[in-house]
Amino acid sequence: MAADAPPSGKDSLNAALELFHRRWTLRILWELRADDTRLNFRALQAACDDLSASVLNQRLAELREALLVEHDAGSGYRLSAQGRELLVALEPLMKWAPRWAREVQRSSKLG
Repeated sequence: MAADAPPSGKDSLNAALELFHRRWTLRILWELRADDTRLNFRALQAACDDLSASVLNQRLAELREALLVEHDAGSGYRLSAQGRELLVALEPLMKWAPRWAREVQRSSKLG
């Protein structure tokens, strides 16, 4: 496989998981989740609990390179079509997480 060729199969899943594993990546995607959401840098930084500008810049560059986020200098950052497709894929996880959290909380009260 050429160095610049996109990963496929297991390699593509590993590449995606590696990207999502980076701190703040999923939070940034989450803050941009609404269809009409476009946030400028400062608004996105504030939405992410004032994470450092350098980390936000780095994550946004990674997400733009991964084609998940788009930037328009006039209106800010938003999810790309691929980013919106990712959120659809994550919907089952978003439905599962609250049930899981309740179960963990219930279990910790019993233990």
